[in-house]
Amino acid sequence: MALRRISDSERRRRIGVRHALAPAHRLGDVAAVTRAMTVLHATEAASVHLGVAARSEGLVPKDVDTALYDERAVVKQLAMRRTLFVFPRDLLPAAWGSASARVATSERKRIAKAVAAAGIADDGDAWLDAAREATLARLEAGPATTAELRADVPELAGASGGTTDKRWDRPVSVAPWVLTHLGLDGAVVRGRNAGHWRLNKPTWTRTEDWLGEVPARLDEASGYAELVRHWLATFGPGTAADIQWWLGSTKTAVTHALADVSAVEVALDDGSTGWVLPDDIDDTAPVEPWAALLPTLDPTVMGWKARSFYLDHAHVPHLFDTNGNAGTTAWWDGRVVGCWVQDDAGVVRLSLLEDVEPAGRAALELEAERLTAWLDGTVVGTVYSSLQMKRSRLP
Repeated sequence: MALRRISDSERRRRIGVRHALAPAHRLGDVAAVTRAMTVLHATEAASVHLGVAARSEGLVPKDVDTALYDERAVVKQLAMRRTLFVFPRDLLPAAWGSASARVATSERKRIAKAVAAAGIADDGDAWLDAAREATLARLEAGPATTAELRADVPELAGASGGTTDKRWDRPVSVAPWVLTHLGLDGAVVRGRNAGHWRLNKPTWTRTEDWLGEVPARLDEASGYAELVRHWLATFGPGTAADIQWWLGSTKTAVTHALADVSAVEVALDDGSTGWVLPDDIDDTAPVEPWAALLPTLDPTVMGWKARSFYLDHAHVPHLFDTNGNAGTTAWWDGRVVGCWVQDDAGVVRLSLLEDVEPAGRAALELEAERLTAWLDGTVVGTVYSSLQMKRSRLP
């Protein structure tokens, strides 16, 4: 029996609806936006706020901070591919038991080796355990920034590197290593931000102090299954390779997770086989053409490994850096057509890579005006500027 086909146009309609980018499908609270996307990328703090802005109506930057730091309905967590995300609170146990645990194992090996190589301790594993224990003991007295922890916890005062006159060989503090590992393990979380919303300056807090009752982590198989279930609801259909790339896991883990959620195969326009949840094979209702301006590392842009159904391959070197990190993107009716930048006054400017019909150009200009008003003069920097973004900022 032939597989049910899900066309590229249907996949683009799903982006507009499920990713809350089509105006009629925008959402009204931060947790709903996060849940719609499974997770929001948070490597750059501003991407969280800008991702919410693109998918919501009536929210302001303070509302994102309220959801993160007062309501705590969403929480920052290092997980898939050693990337920082904002998770819906109830999805944390899945990550702790699977994607975060996988990264924690590799981080422990890396830290232990680096500590021994730097001469900080002969037994890197024992040193890490002692540093973790000392850090948690300090955090019992209350939250603290990385700088405060370095000052208060002797075990965090060391550094690796800086032993040669090479320009690239600079001392690297061990404190972030320990805090990263504690975060991956679910022992601490990034609590209140100690700076402006566009900056990542976390105050580290014990998880039980931040969440109250800490839910039990899922086992590895259940955790991966839950993450894949959410991914399929947001991004499906997608290939097994898409899911493996997004999870940063193994082919075996993906195969088992797909079976655990009873995913079904569908045919895609590029000839590959995709996967969807068993009740998700019907087409989406027609969607009015929509425009969107998305931030660097946005989850929609970074949700799939194979992107030809929404991104012209010729645009890739202009919109992604050499490590595959996406800069800002401009979308018209489910396809990436360029990027956007800000001028010195904070005004959002379009930079398109292809001709867009007049209706599309007008809709994109309206989105630029909407985002300019939302930012209200705040200029957002990034370390992930694409080639097109750099060109667009030239005088």
